[in-house]
Amino acid sequence: MKVGFIGLGIMGHPMARHILEAGYDLTVFNRTVQRTEDLVQAGATLASSPAEVALRSDVIITIVSDTPDVEEVVSGTDGILDGIRKGSVVVDMSTISPQAERELDAKLVEVDCSLVDAPVSGGDVGAQNGTLAIMVGAREGDLTRVMPLFEVMGSTITHCGPVGHGQLTKLCNQILVSVTLLGVAEAVRFAEANNLDAAVMIEAVKGGAAGSWQLANLGPRMEKCDYAPGFMVDLLQKDLRLVTEAGDHVSVPLLGTGIVRQLMTSAQALGWGREGTQILDQVLRSIGKSDV
Repeated sequence: MKVGFIGLGIMGHPMARHILEAGYDLTVFNRTVQRTEDLVQAGATLASSPAEVALRSDVIITIVSDTPDVEEVVSGTDGILDGIRKGSVVVDMSTISPQAERELDAKLVEVDCSLVDAPVSGGDVGAQNGTLAIMVGAREGDLTRVMPLFEVMGSTITHCGPVGHGQLTKLCNQILVSVTLLGVAEAVRFAEANNLDAAVMIEAVKGGAAGSWQLANLGPRMEKCDYAPGFMVDLLQKDLRLVTEAGDHVSVPLLGTGIVRQLMTSAQALGWGREGTQILDQVLRSIGKSDV
């Protein structure tokens, strides 16, 4: 199986490396060519466009920022549809609109191809370690075909239903992640304001009922004022916009999610859009008029 990979950012780059190291014939494309250099040195082939990736590949994986980016990569000029071969599968691992995934799948079906939507969770750490949670919307046959690739990138692979259901599951994930993150940030600020060592607090509670991935991984970063982006504020805001749009469509109130979205808007206004989402504790500091 020849594999193409488009989008070599914080998440995509280590994911592509796992595929290459598993022995697959890999073709890569990224708008910033420098991000491809080490993969090419390790044996990957560099393509000049998504169309060329598709021409060289049986399975084409995409992981880019937002719905318009995926649409451009798949159906834009020199996009995947311009080069794809009959019977190929496109696996979109971005987080985008569920409806957009269904529409792209319909375009691919017209040329005897298909789409799998497979957004991921686990952050940069999960991508680097090959332990991502992968939420899949797909036909059974397509899932069987691409499962070996998922197994080198993730440790939890769940078939959530037809195309689009992977994205819907990921949006549920982002509701849980964002609201939990607010709880972690409030706990860290509360500890610090009471002269309680936040690192000690995290160690004391993370093994109990309050434990979460956000507490164990982002709580210590908050305590150390380490805001390097495993997942950027700007990207979370994009996801929360998708959540809000999907929630409005089915008239579901999302109160906690809405609060986090507003707080992250404040982070962006303060110039922290490209910081990690753990910067939320600094937003709370600014609201509390503490030094930031």
